[in-house]
Amino acid sequence: MKKSPQTTIPFVKNNNFNYSWLTGWMGKHAETGGWIVFLLITMFIVTATSNGANLNDGLDGMTAGLSAIAGVALAAMAYLGGNVIYSAYLNIMYVPGSEELVVYMAAFIGALIGFLWYNASPAQVFMGDTGSLTLGGVIAVFAILIHKELLLPVLVALFYIEDLSVIVQVAYFKRTGGRRVFKMTPLHHHFQKDGNAGIDALIQRPLRAIPESKIVTRFWIIGIILAALTFVTLKIR
Repeated sequence: MKKSPQTTIPFVKNNNFNYSWLTGWMGKHAETGGWIVFLLITMFIVTATSNGANLNDGLDGMTAGLSAIAGVALAAMAYLGGNVIYSAYLNIMYVPGSEELVVYMAAFIGALIGFLWYNASPAQVFMGDTGSLTLGGVIAVFAILIHKELLLPVLVALFYIEDLSVIVQVAYFKRTGGRRVFKMTPLHHHFQKDGNAGIDALIQRPLRAIPESKIVTRFWIIGIILAALTFVTLKIR
C-alpha cells in the first residue's frame, strides 16, 4: 500500500487532508502530483518559518521564548496524535510513533529554557543567525513529521507576520519612492520608535516607544494565545 501525502487543516470538520485531492485532475498521476504539491508547500513552510524566526530575533529573549512556547504545543500534538484513544476523541490524524518525537522536543524546549536564562534582557549570550534559522527549521520540520504543518500559520503566526512586514515595507518603499508603511521593520522594531520621530510612515502608532522588555512580554503572551488557539482549531469545526 502506497503512502499518500496527508496533513491536518484547521477549522474544518473533516480535518484530515490529502494533498492528492488538489491534483485529482491528473488521473492516475494524482498521487505523484500530490507529493509534488506537498514538497512545494513544505519547502515554503520551512523557508518562511526559519526566516521568520531569524527576523524575529531582534530583541533579547523573544525568539527563544516564542520557540519554546511553540515547542510545548507541538510536543503535546505529537503525543496526542500518537495515541489511538486521544486522536480518536479529538478526531485528528493518528500518526503511529509520533509520541516518540516528544523526547526530542522536550530536549529542544529544555535547551531553549537554559539558553533563555542568559538570553533574557539584558542578554549575556546571543544565538545569532545560525541559531534563529535552526530554531525555525526545527519547528517547521517537526510539524511536518507529525502532519501538522498547515497549523503553523496559526501557531507561529508572529514569525510569518515578521516576514510579511518586511516584504510589505520593501515593496511599498520601492513603489512610493521612499515612503514606509511601518516606522521600522521587522515589525517588533516598529514599536521601539516614537511616532513623532520624523519617519515618513503610514502607521505612526504607538506614538511613544514601548520598552523592549514589554514588547517581548507581549509577544510571548500572544504566542501563548496562538498556541491555545491552535488546539482550539482541532475542536471548533
